[in-house]
Amino acid sequence: MQWWQEKVFYQIYPLGFCGAERQNDFGKVRHRLKAVEEEIPRLKETGIGALLLNPLFQSVAHGYDTVDFYNTDCRLGDNADLKRLVKKCHDSGIRVVLDGVFNHVGREFPQFADVRQKKWDSPYKHWFHIDFNGNSAYNDGFYYEGWEGHYELVKLNLQNGDVRNFLFDAVRFYIDELDIDGLRLDVCYSLPEDFIRDLSGVCKSKKSDFFLAAEAIHGDYNRLLNCGVESVTNYECYKGLYSAINSRNLFEIEHSLSRQFANTPWALYKGRHLLNFADNHDVPRLYSVLTDKRNAAAAYAILFVMPGIPCIYYGSEYAAEGVKGDGDVHLRPKMSDVDRNKNIELTETLKKLIRLKNTRVSLQIGAYEKVSLSNEYFAVCRTHDGERTTLAVNISDNPVSVDIGGSCKDLIDGREESSRAEVPPHSFRIFG
Repeated sequence: MQWWQEKVFYQIYPLGFCGAERQNDFGKVRHRLKAVEEEIPRLKETGIGALLLNPLFQSVAHGYDTVDFYNTDCRLGDNADLKRLVKKCHDSGIRVVLDGVFNHVGREFPQFADVRQKKWDSPYKHWFHIDFNGNSAYNDGFYYEGWEGHYELVKLNLQNGDVRNFLFDAVRFYIDELDIDGLRLDVCYSLPEDFIRDLSGVCKSKKSDFFLAAEAIHGDYNRLLNCGVESVTNYECYKGLYSAINSRNLFEIEHSLSRQFANTPWALYKGRHLLNFADNHDVPRLYSVLTDKRNAAAAYAILFVMPGIPCIYYGSEYAAEGVKGDGDVHLRPKMSDVDRNKNIELTETLKKLIRLKNTRVSLQIGAYEKVSLSNEYFAVCRTHDGERTTLAVNISDNPVSVDIGGSCKDLIDGREESSRAEVPPHSFRIFG
């Protein structure tokens, strides 16, 4: 079993978490990464096994407009701060995965600044997708491709050998100097497949168990899984999770789970480990999206029992809220501003779910099976080598008796149950 199959991930957007300025003045170094460092004992005690850090290298604004791939953003600290953070995570048994932003750069990226200054005389003109017969929205005197029409994000020419070597050298630096354990590949759906394969080869040559997770919003995840990545962001089940609960139609999420993981010839990702989440730095917080907040615990129970890697977005364990707008700043608050006492019951429930995930092999690599299904309640199970873990969920307003597929014990309160179990309204139970 690989390390990432066993772990619960915790995602942090450092610029927001640490309360950094929204625009970089490229001035003095502020040693704010200590705010992340201070959370390590809590994460270890909770049972978190891997830390996913969104962009933290020098950028113009939000981190995805990189200008320096080798130095920590001065709003967060310096490389010594980052190296110390990684080591302290490792000392606590926590792996570290960084955000690899390789599709585009910021306009102040030195090689692009050189093109802006020298135009066709720049030795870097082939690093980008440039047409000197056009003009840009910034009146540069030439046209260039921006990521999905965002011209502050300049697309790199990833078919150019010099660009590839530059990026691969940066990745080698992250592994050799910072000792990271993996990368999340930003907008991986836009990266050329041969680039992903070559990148995977570079990473595996340094660390055989290096973890690559591809960001993909839609489409066939197998296209990327077959390029050398270990996981893909499971946006299908992210959407299905809150939508099924809000519409009181659990058929929606169960259909996705069976479509992806059931023991059938047509299941798309059986045996694969997708990166599962209820919210992240790009989408509204789960607690804001749910029309009935009482179902938050049930949503997380489904997240932790479905096949794959569960990932908690910082603050959501405390029922933090946030919707899109104003550059997504509301989705990325300063951690010290999060009310840690807002929903203590939900916080404690997540600790129990993490403990189960860490101790039940069936929840890590077990097969998936539907047990019973109705609009407002269902039961699903995971099985491996004789170990069976069954989840029964009820999102209705009344207690229900749910078929759990045989007698077993409640893994949280220890009660023995026969083939049917009563589940309180807006709640769940887990049996084994």
